[in-house]
Amino acid sequence: MQTDGDDQHSENAGSITLLGGVAMGTGVMIGAGIFALTGQIAELAGPLFPLSFIVGALVTSLAAYSYIKMSNRWPSSGGIAMILQKAYGPGVVAASASLLMALSMVINESLVARTFATYALRPFGLESSGILVSVAALALIVFAYFVNAAGNKSVSGFSLIMSAIKIGGIALFAIAAIWATGFSGGAFAEPVALSGLDALLASVAFSILAFKGFTTITNSGGEIIDPHRNVGRTIIISIAVCVVVYLLVAVAVGASLSTSEIAEARDYSLAAAARPALGELGFYFTVAIAIAATTSGVIASVFAVSRMLTMLTEMKMIPHSHFGMSGPIRSHMLVYTVVIAGTLAVLFDLSRIASLGAFFYLVMDMLVHWGVLRGLREEIGARAWVLWSALVADSVVLTAFAFAKLKTDPAVVAYAVAGIAAVFIAEWFYLSRRSQAMDSASERPAEERR
Repeated sequence: MQTDGDDQHSENAGSITLLGGVAMGTGVMIGAGIFALTGQIAELAGPLFPLSFIVGALVTSLAAYSYIKMSNRWPSSGGIAMILQKAYGPGVVAASASLLMALSMVINESLVARTFATYALRPFGLESSGILVSVAALALIVFAYFVNAAGNKSVSGFSLIMSAIKIGGIALFAIAAIWATGFSGGAFAEPVALSGLDALLASVAFSILAFKGFTTITNSGGEIIDPHRNVGRTIIISIAVCVVVYLLVAVAVGASLSTSEIAEARDYSLAAAARPALGELGFYFTVAIAIAATTSGVIASVFAVSRMLTMLTEMKMIPHSHFGMSGPIRSHMLVYTVVIAGTLAVLFDLSRIASLGAFFYLVMDMLVHWGVLRGLREEIGARAWVLWSALVADSVVLTAFAFAKLKTDPAVVAYAVAGIAAVFIAEWFYLSRRSQAMDSASERPAEERR
């Protein structure tokens, strides 16, 4: 007998086109990568911050190899949970790493929602009002819920339109800003200190976070048309599009503002760069594009994480309660996703949200590569040197990022460590209790026969 989730999966299978998948992937990446993280990357890396995006793209490309190989072999909605379960079995490691991924995606929604709020309030000079930023962020997350509740085609169609608008708009802004300012001003006129290479390396953690939206595609693999062929193609195209867009914007911002100006306006750096380069019209144009980009990013992310949580529930990796709600599990997970994302958006600022997301994602990513390398490499035809390269790159970036944060914000490192530990302990407790309950149920008939 099929569950509600199975029924809905078969109903939605093959409902997302290649172009729609690319739109969702770039929607999440560009929403977070450009508008939420450019200022924080520049604050760490200094004048070399465009290089951080290049290194981040290289590390992400290595990381994507595992996901593409696994998704081509076993395309599935909630694909990362599937990868981890096949790599480690249905135990604590697979469940905990899957939950870390889901949490990093929810964190991403909060990050992008607060970025939306900051840009939306910037024309009125209200971006420093914590209460208004929280209210606007929460309003966007609620809007994303209603779009997702309308179904897959609504999400795919909305993402496609918004992605076309924002990619074209961002490219136009970047080219115009570069044309107006050239390449020799702003941050690029400042001296480069080789002693800052450790900070550059630490900034790559944020750059990787800017590209992690490709996992949205992996988590929706079972709903993409011809998934064995199109999931990998969709991931590659999405990363390539974002590399071009990110570099254009990084150069435009770096040519318009000094490093200190970028750091000061790190939550709205593109809007700050637009005003000196393109005047008031350019400023408002950039704000409009930011609102479009962050809106589509939150919608696409809510879509992906609710699907992943549904998969985790159906695989019995996490507990589930209906709390009196009707309908299938997927609709419940949609509600839980927006509630958690909304809570984080209200309670945390952009910097800490981004840092937590980077820690959670990098730990999960390393567990994926190790699991594939250890047990699935031959079955999916993966090359060991690529998997080892991805593992080493992730570990180097994670170490550098942790040291950098210990110097500037040790509390966020403590939050990350506590959060990761709490996930593993909670999963161990839940799975142990579930195993005991199943053992008791299997023994009961034998006792009755006695």
